[in-house]
Amino acid sequence: MDLDRIDYQVLDALQHDAKIPLKKIGEMVGLSAPSVLERIRKLELAGIIRGYRAEIDAHAVGLDVAAFIGVSVQTPATLAAVERWVAGEPQIQECHHVTGGFTLMLKVKTRNTRELQALISRIRSLDGVASTETMVVLSSTTERTQIAFDIPEEDDAHARVKRAKRRAP
Repeated sequence: MDLDRIDYQVLDALQHDAKIPLKKIGEMVGLSAPSVLERIRKLELAGIIRGYRAEIDAHAVGLDVAAFIGVSVQTPATLAAVERWVAGEPQIQECHHVTGGFTLMLKVKTRNTRELQALISRIRSLDGVASTETMVVLSSTTERTQIAFDIPEEDDAHARVKRAKRRAP
């Protein structure tokens, strides 16, 4: 799907506030609420918008320990099984196949260090896991869920044509 300026503006508005009214997005981009809804549905069908979630403060719900766990997997044959296990583990927030000294980098959140230790033990016991290295987060100054992208500039001639079409009956 080719995205235009309005698509990017809609995406930007939604990722900053997924509960923003369609009418307000329409006012921001110069479209009616039904037109905004149609664009959002197209973005969803294309897989660009993957879902809507509440952003929750981990500490407020008792998840006080954040950590990154580097995992070295012995062979490519066992990697898929490890990744499947990771996908089913709710304490693991992110899993990335990385370059460098590890095969996978995991971002995890647990209630305490005892739960973190238990999670690390389960990871180390998986077939194919050669080693792990854990880095406990002491504090976080920046943590984003939004994706940074540039909203394309609209050339004046194109904008005049679009406005004229919108006004036409």
